[in-house]
Amino acid sequence: MRIFDYSFLNNGLLPANFINLTSSIASLKTMAGVRKEEYTRIFTELEAIAKVQSVKSSNAIEGIVTSDERINAIVNQNSAPLNHNEAEIAGYRDALNTIHLGYKHLDFRQSDILRLHEMMMSIAGYEYGGQYKTDDNVILEVDAQGQRRVRFRPTPAAETSQAMEQLELAYLEARNDANINQLLLIPCVILDFLCIHPFRDGNGRMSRLLSLLLLYKNGYDAGKYVSFEAQINSYKAYYYEALRQSSEGWENNENSYFPFIENFLSTLYMCYKELDKRFAVVHGKKITKKARVEATVLNSLTPISKAEVCQILPDVSPTTVEAVLGAMVKSGSIKRIGQARSARYIKAE
Repeated sequence: MRIFDYSFLNNGLLPANFINLTSSIASLKTMAGVRKEEYTRIFTELEAIAKVQSVKSSNAIEGIVTSDERINAIVNQNSAPLNHNEAEIAGYRDALNTIHLGYKHLDFRQSDILRLHEMMMSIAGYEYGGQYKTDDNVILEVDAQGQRRVRFRPTPAAETSQAMEQLELAYLEARNDANINQLLLIPCVILDFLCIHPFRDGNGRMSRLLSLLLLYKNGYDAGKYVSFEAQINSYKAYYYEALRQSSEGWENNENSYFPFIENFLSTLYMCYKELDKRFAVVHGKKITKKARVEATVLNSLTPISKAEVCQILPDVSPTTVEAVLGAMVKSGSIKRIGQARSARYIKAE
């Protein structure tokens, strides 16, 4: 039986880049919190956009797709599902809405996990929604020659309920340890959930819902305004590689959580970084194109290129972007790093 023990997070021997990432996330989180109090309407608009992207992306990772028009109609409840895929998408919408609206009353406990799974699976008519698997499952992979092999054997069905109970208790114990950083604990718990693979179907989508739930409960709500699931989908090759590395030796208590932790933190950081950029864009509806370019560069935490500014502000011409960047360099508000096409810009100290 797998032993769930997160005490290693309290030994002071964690990689330095974890500390750097968590510090950067905390800084961006503070900035977002200040903005949210001042610009409630803007964050409401961002939440509506992110919800559509989250429902679309989390299902797309599992090959459950429909058109963007239909996704919008389903998420905004303007249409009933028209087929099986859309029923699955509607189920995820309901579970995501439950977390968005009621995360304070939910927790990482078996009763809530089973209820969310039942909600996610019910519209599609699955009779096993809200129930742990009754048959053993395996994770397969296909090589370049089309040959299948077992990559990972999750917890046997007969041991799943006990494993989930132990996971819940281990998380609650670690959560109460003031010396354990919650941002490091959450991905460890999500990895263990994925390795248990407690359900016959829907484990990947449930892991993303539970990630959001635990992040929200700890005050990290960037995923409400910039889709956490969309970030995973955009870089899913890195996500699956981190999952593969961290699950090696899991059944024998010999795995390393570090690759999955790093991927999780990087994904959350990208959400906060993207929120920082998008805020300037949404807020910029009221201001000039020149001011929008200025805000985009000044709000960037890392050096940004002209091409990246154009990508963030597609309605602003490259000529205008170039002119504003030149004026900002001349005024000393930003500095240029590199020359010609490799030039990037960052706020001056």
